[in-house]
Amino acid sequence: MAGGKAKKEKAKAPQHMPYQGGISFHKSKGQHILKNPLLVDSIVQKSGVKPTDVVLEIGPGTGNLTKKLLEAAKKVIAVEIDPRMVLELQRRFQGTPHSNRLTVIQGDVLRTELPYFDICVANIPYQISSPLTFKLLNHQPVFRAAIIMFQREFAMRLVAQPGDKLYCRLTVNTQLHARVFHLLKVGRNNFRPPPKVDSSVVRIEPRKPRIEVKLKEWDGFLRICFNRKNKTLGSIFRQKSVISLLEKNYRTVRALELGQKDSLKEADTKTDLASFGDDQGMEMDDDEADDDEMEVEDGETDEVQSEFKDKVLGVLKEGDFEEKRSSKLTLQEFLYLLSLFNKAGIHFS
Repeated sequence: MAGGKAKKEKAKAPQHMPYQGGISFHKSKGQHILKNPLLVDSIVQKSGVKPTDVVLEIGPGTGNLTKKLLEAAKKVIAVEIDPRMVLELQRRFQGTPHSNRLTVIQGDVLRTELPYFDICVANIPYQISSPLTFKLLNHQPVFRAAIIMFQREFAMRLVAQPGDKLYCRLTVNTQLHARVFHLLKVGRNNFRPPPKVDSSVVRIEPRKPRIEVKLKEWDGFLRICFNRKNKTLGSIFRQKSVISLLEKNYRTVRALELGQKDSLKEADTKTDLASFGDDQGMEMDDDEADDDEMEVEDGETDEVQSEFKDKVLGVLKEGDFEEKRSSKLTLQEFLYLLSLFNKAGIHFS
């Protein structure tokens, strides 16, 4: 200001970083562009793209990975939310031999109806990892594989095995619908701008045929099992709130069966998997994050003298699950235990 002293302002850290072409990358929006050409080649090679494949690329950015995919595939369909990146893609490939084999869709991939594709290759904003994973698993017709760059911890949850520290509800829900393989670890310096964490590329192969299960029932079951994943199942299913919930469900189902036996349908077998991804708790350590999910305190394991409680514990004893822990159960064991509960008329939704 005229006639006064100019105040010295502290330099603020830039919210975005420009690249040589003039486009600014917004870290707040999860924009981290692959800059290592050797890494790009490795991802394309490990994806197993065939010359007859239609490839869905999510988050193409400026097209570094897109270019290699176009060289390997029949067609590439790129979904990009940033209009600046869309223009850059169009500019980059206009007039090239690849231009007629590239289709760019501008929009939010979570709200976009995805077309047919054989393989998905994606370097995504990490904040959409969970909802995107389940959107893809819900896609029809079933694709061959998805090769996706995730934040490393999220990726390791997807591929975790029983007994691993990161084994959680997200792990079991994902592996119910797909086989997941870790392909390679990617350091943060392979991106522009570099993210704060390392990444990993995983390969997701949907199961064919799918494992048939009532998804609402399955989800309710896993929520209880992973409420305290390192406690014994006997301890978890003795909790007053759990017994109360299951007994309420039991009475409801019994009333429906007696009142209208022919009205019970299994429509929720086809429940939209995308809704699973809305649960951010699946990206966290269930033993820490979900402790209050059932509104149960550590000491709330008092004996509940009821015939129904004996029925629940009887199921655990029948399958030899009473002393087992969710953190060490396999997918097949979870499926078997749920079938035992359902056989006894005990339901979770």
